[in-house]
Amino acid sequence: MLRVEDFGDRSMSKPAIQTFSSQQERVFEAARQVALLVGASLFVALCARITIPLPFTPVPLTVQNFGVLLVGLLLGSRRGFVALALYLAEGAIGMPVFNPTGVGGIAQLFHGATSGFLLAYPLVAWVAGSIVEHGPKSFARAAMGGLLGEVVLFTGGLAWLAVLTHSVSQAVRWGLYWFLFAEIIKVMMAAGIAARWQRRPGAPQ
Repeated sequence: MLRVEDFGDRSMSKPAIQTFSSQQERVFEAARQVALLVGASLFVALCARITIPLPFTPVPLTVQNFGVLLVGLLLGSRRGFVALALYLAEGAIGMPVFNPTGVGGIAQLFHGATSGFLLAYPLVAWVAGSIVEHGPKSFARAAMGGLLGEVVLFTGGLAWLAVLTHSVSQAVRWGLYWFLFAEIIKVMMAAGIAARWQRRPGAPQ
C-alpha cells in the first residue's frame, strides 16, 4: 500500500538529489579548471627547458615565449593570466620551471637579465587571450593577439635591461635584434595551433 508520507518522502528527495548532483558537477568543474591551469604552467616550464644560450647576449633563445603565447591564445585572458602567475609563483619558490641558464628561484625572477620578460608573462597571456576573445576565431586574429603579446613582452624585457645596463641601445642589442626572426616564427606557430583548435568540431563560436 502506498502511504501519503512515502510519496512525500520521494518527492522531497528529488530536490536533494538534484542539489547533490549540482554540487558534484561544480566540484568536478573546479577540479578540471585547477588541473588545466597547473597543466598550462607546467607546459610553459617544459618549453623553458628548450633553451639555447647565445654568446653575445645574456638573454637566451628559448621556446618559453611560444608556450606563453599559446597558453594565452588557448585559455583566454583570465585563465591565461592566472596560469602564468602560477608559473612565476612556482619558479619563485624554487621549482625548476625557469630556463636552465639562469640562477633559478626568486633571484632569477627579480635579479636576472631575463626578469623583465618573466614578469611580463601574465600580462602577455592576458593581452593575447583578450584579442582572440573579442572577434572572429581566425588565424589573423590569433596572430594579432600573439603579435600584441610580443609587444608587451619585449616592452617589459627591454625596459628591465635598460635599467640594468643604464643604456637603451645596449638593452636593444641584448634583448631585441637577435630574436626578431625567431619570435615571428613563434607567433605564427602559436596562432596556427590556436586557430585550428578554435575551428575544431564542437568548439564554441
